[in-house]
Amino acid sequence: MQASMTSQHMSRDAVIKTYARWAPIYDKVFGSVFEQARRAAVEACERIGGRVLEVGVGTGISLPYYSRHCRVTGIDISEPMLRVARQRVLDDRLEHVERLELMDAERLTFPDASFDVVVAQYVVNTVPNPEAALDEFLRVLRPGGELVIVNRVGAEKGPRRAFEVLFQPVAQRLGWRSEFQWERFENWADHTLSAYLLERRPVPPLGHFSLIRFGKGEAVHKA
Repeated sequence: MQASMTSQHMSRDAVIKTYARWAPIYDKVFGSVFEQARRAAVEACERIGGRVLEVGVGTGISLPYYSRHCRVTGIDISEPMLRVARQRVLDDRLEHVERLELMDAERLTFPDASFDVVVAQYVVNTVPNPEAALDEFLRVLRPGGELVIVNRVGAEKGPRRAFEVLFQPVAQRLGWRSEFQWERFENWADHTLSAYLLERRPVPPLGHFSLIRFGKGEAVHKA
């Protein structure tokens, strides 16, 4: 998991410090709240199967949901979170998990087209440069593969939009952006040569989050 320090700019060091604090209590605070969305994301991955990269694997809370149909690599920027994940793999004997590595979502060290599925749950609205991270996700995804995202999508207008703007300073301290607009995903996809939207649907809690699936095709010219 990764975090923001201002609505426009985020510090990588602050990200690391924020999620070091979350590591001991993350599962208790967010375990049941986001369970349905996590299961929906894993189900989407299972439809493709093969090699799965879970970005922002955190404490590994999603790892037990995968079947042997998937071979999972997890990465995270927080070593304390990864320590919890590694212990979970040992305790639960999760043989489908191939490796867990300390890595920045914006600077993946994997070769191009390394994975059949890339999944990022509650990550895109927390990294310092969301578009750079999305570019990296797409780079390591093979053509024909899928990018599966669970992310908060901000309101375009109305009372909820006003609340998100007001809540942003608090959200920063907790480790995410409260006002992440769908337009950012649209603009990113429009500027890529190979990403196309497959699905967008609300997921719990309260429909403030969305399950978003992008496919990767061969590079084409977009007018």
